[in-house]
Amino acid sequence: MLIKLSIKNYILIHELEIDFSGGLSVITGETGAGKSILLGALGLILGQRADSGILLDETRKCVVEGIFRISGYNLENLFIVNELDYDDLVILRREISPGGKSRAFINDTPVNLAILKDLGDRLVNIHSQNSIITLNDSNFQLAVIDSYAGIQPQVASYRADFSGLLELRRRLAVLQQTEAKSAIERDYNLFLLDELQKANLKSGEFEELEQAVQLLTHAEEIKNNLFSAGQFIGGLEASILAQLSEAIHHISSVARYKNDLQVLVERLNSNYIDIKDLYKDLSIIEEQIEVDPETMEVMTQRLDHLNRLLKKHQLFTVDDLILLKEGLEKKAVDVVDLENQITCIMNEIAEGESLLITKAESISAGRKKVFSKFEGEIIQVMAKLGIAMAQFRIECTGAEQLSRDGIDKVRFLFSANKGVEMKELSHAASGGELSRLMLSIKSMISQQNLLPTIVFDEIDNGVSGEVAGKVGTILKKMGTRMQVIAITHLPQIAGKGDHHYWVYKTENKGITTTFIKQLAGQERVVEIAKMLSNDVVTDSAVKTAHELLGN
Repeated sequence: MLIKLSIKNYILIHELEIDFSGGLSVITGETGAGKSILLGALGLILGQRADSGILLDETRKCVVEGIFRISGYNLENLFIVNELDYDDLVILRREISPGGKSRAFINDTPVNLAILKDLGDRLVNIHSQNSIITLNDSNFQLAVIDSYAGIQPQVASYRADFSGLLELRRRLAVLQQTEAKSAIERDYNLFLLDELQKANLKSGEFEELEQAVQLLTHAEEIKNNLFSAGQFIGGLEASILAQLSEAIHHISSVARYKNDLQVLVERLNSNYIDIKDLYKDLSIIEEQIEVDPETMEVMTQRLDHLNRLLKKHQLFTVDDLILLKEGLEKKAVDVVDLENQITCIMNEIAEGESLLITKAESISAGRKKVFSKFEGEIIQVMAKLGIAMAQFRIECTGAEQLSRDGIDKVRFLFSANKGVEMKELSHAASGGELSRLMLSIKSMISQQNLLPTIVFDEIDNGVSGEVAGKVGTILKKMGTRMQVIAITHLPQIAGKGDHHYWVYKTENKGITTTFIKQLAGQERVVEIAKMLSNDVVTDSAVKTAHELLGN
């Protein structure tokens, strides 16, 4: 419920504060005084867009602030989701700077406009002449039925699941698009992968093969040279080892005559042993080297194959080929994983659609269950509002596919006269009739206690006399269940108010400013008398005003 509204520097309003109470509050005032300006200011803190053109003083910012009591309307989760501090009293504030920059706050926490509007939509419903257009909207008509049937929690659950289904379909479309693109490359990548896998690549293999082929290419030359070297070292009569042995013999024979000669003998013996080992190793290596044209041919072919792969893929090493192979293997796994993901999501979609159909059918049954009662009550209220011969019917057809609203499409059909074919509202009702029909609908759904506050801007359009009094009666009855604020030109409605506010404007130094004042007692009698007598207050007008006020 709106408790207080304060407005600074907005259009014709310099600064004002209004305290509101429960029940029916009526706002009156002469045309152009600024009654609808109040609604514009209220709309700012409910998330409507604005610009710097609303500033009365273009050098100062506009500030609109509203205090609401929100306990009992299940809004805690909205605060939790948006990381806001919840309290039974909430302050909504909107600031518009001279440059047109807008800032919004909930309990002094900055929020974006979408969050402000989300909360605002749950706090206040503003009914104006423009809002009657929504009466022809199928989505609005379904929302009315859902509210009347009390199935909004089921609808909210369905819509959450439907949003999830749309997200699954979006993900499926992305995956299928990715699969379509990968399918073009898949066969070629599998061919390349098969070729690399069959190559049985090994790190360092290329260098080893190059060395092995180099050895085999020169095997005969190497073998001959090693053999010749071996002969010189130990294979001939005049070899190094034979000559070294002779030298050792000659020095040993005289070593007893000089001590340091024995040292030379030992050194020569050591060298003899080393050279003998060298000769042995050289012989072994020479024997190991084989001239093998067949092995060389195999290795050469392997090198050629690796070189072809390197050239084909424009790479430099076998390690690069191995990395390429691993990448292609991952792509192959990804393709399989992609196919599995698509299959899983398609299964989820099928399950989701099945669940949604079940929920939609349950919602549809809940809607159809109240059609007859809803139609009857609308006709009864319309009769009270002066359309005694009104006909009203809800036409429901099945949707071709699941939608955000389920499987139903509805149309409100109406006729103000008996015997006249019912048609869609846009073709069957005048502005005054639509206004009364909207009032009938809102009076019925107000019984659900789903919204704290409703504001009517000139709901009295097209009505007068006795009907105006009945409109006031309906508004007053609505005020017993929720806060109702009505801007009106009709004294019959103004007299029904539990609280009365008067909007007026003054001019000072060429500047027009709007003010608002709460009326009570004789002030209220005088205001209603003015409404009855075109500002010339007569005794009969005062008497009638007393009667309208129940005095």
